[in-house]
Amino acid sequence: MVTNVVLKGFDDFTKYTETIAPNGPTVLFYFSGSKLPNGDSWCPDCVVAEPVVKAFLSEVKKDVTFVYVDVGDREYWKDRACPFRTDSRTKLMVIPTLIKWKGVQRLEGSQCCNRELLQMLFEEDD
Repeated sequence: MVTNVVLKGFDDFTKYTETIAPNGPTVLFYFSGSKLPNGDSWCPDCVVAEPVVKAFLSEVKKDVTFVYVDVGDREYWKDRACPFRTDSRTKLMVIPTLIKWKGVQRLEGSQCCNRELLQMLFEEDD
């Protein structure tokens, strides 16, 4: 079963990471640009990837926590000093990015639209 969590901004992300149980279910963070009034992200790549990732999640049969993280508006994200870019836990270079927490596995950009890569990310358990 997939548990969904939605976070907005770096502070929420940081607070949430402090609550992750070390022996709990796998936690995946999906980083995306904030939503416009029409409900889509300002980031075109995020708009393409989100339905693919959500469709895949609907098929997952094991305990997983999926954390959607809103990285902010375009101006904030494009700033090289953006904490999502500089923090050692995230080191984001592009969005969307899907990261398996406490692991090295990640999917970046168009990789998030690839079902085979999503499958591999979910199957590779400790």
